[in-house]
Amino acid sequence: MKRYTDTGKKDTRSGFGEGLYEAAMKNPDIIAMAADLASSVKMDKFFKAFPDRFFQCGIAEANMIGVAAGMAVTGKTVFAGSFAEFVTGRVYDQIRQEVAYGQTNVKIAASHAGITLGEDGATHQTMEDITLMRALPGMVVINPCDFNQTKAATIAAAEYTGPVYLRFGRPAVPNFTDPDRKFEIGKAIVMNEGSDVTVIATGHLVWEAVKAAEILEAEGISAEVIDIATIKPIDRDAIVASASKTRAVVCAEEHNMAGGLGELIAGVLAEDCPTRMEFINGKDRFGQSGTPSELMAAYGLDAQHIAEAARRAISKK
Repeated sequence: MKRYTDTGKKDTRSGFGEGLYEAAMKNPDIIAMAADLASSVKMDKFFKAFPDRFFQCGIAEANMIGVAAGMAVTGKTVFAGSFAEFVTGRVYDQIRQEVAYGQTNVKIAASHAGITLGEDGATHQTMEDITLMRALPGMVVINPCDFNQTKAATIAAAEYTGPVYLRFGRPAVPNFTDPDRKFEIGKAIVMNEGSDVTVIATGHLVWEAVKAAEILEAEGISAEVIDIATIKPIDRDAIVASASKTRAVVCAEEHNMAGGLGELIAGVLAEDCPTRMEFINGKDRFGQSGTPSELMAAYGLDAQHIAEAARRAISKK
C-alpha cells in the first residue's frame, strides 16, 4: 500500500489563491470579485497583481453573482468568491437563473465550507452546499482535498468553459498529494488499490480515508481508497470498477447525507453494481461551535470512524 506523507499543513483556500494567481498570469481575461471577504477567500495576491481586474462587491452576494454573469457574457472568465454558506444559500436564485441556466463562464469560489470552519458555528458552517450545487443542470462541482489539489483544480476550472462550483476550507490540513499532478475534471483518483473494501472520500475526508486504510492494513484488511475531487460530473466507471472488485463500499464526506456524495454513489451503484454501503457524513444535523478537530471527531468524520464503517461494510457481504 502506498504511504502518503503530510508535507506541511496548509489551508485549501490558500491553494485556491495560488491557483487563481497562476491562472490569471496566463489569461488576461480572468477577473475576480469578492463579497467583502477577499482576504478570507485568499484573493489578496490576485488583487495586488491585478488591481484593475478585481472588484469588491461588498456584502451583496446576489448582486455579485449578477455582475459576474454579466461580465462573463462579455467574454471574461469570472471568479466570484465568498463563504460557502453565503455564496450558495443566500444567492441560490441568482446562481440558478444567471449562471446555471445561462451557462455563463462563472466560477463560484466557496471558502470556509463544511464543519471544519470551526468556532463560527452553525450559521456559517454549510453542510448542504454540494446538494444545492449538484442539483443545477450543467454545474461542475469540485471539492479538492488539500492545498496542492485545490491549486490544480482552480487552474483547471479557469481553463474550463462553463459554470463551476469550487469548494474549499478554512483550516490548515495535511498537504499530501503530488504538486505536479494536473487536475482532470470528472476523473477520480485511486489513492491506494485494495481488494476487501472500497473507501470513497472527498475533500478533507480523503486524508482521513488514507489514514483509515493504514489502520485497516494493520488488521489484514485491504482497502482501496478513491479520491472523488469532482463530484459532478462523477466518474462512474471508477466507482463501478472498484465496487465490482471489493463488493463493499464506504463513502466519507464533510457534508450532510441528503443529496451529498454518498447518495450520489449509492445511485450509481444501484444502477450498475448493487453493493453494500456504509456512510460517513454529518447525517441530518446543523453544525455547532468548536475546533475543527473536535467537530470532526464529534460528528464521526475521522479515520477511526471510517475504519469502523469499513469493517461493517465487509461484514455485510
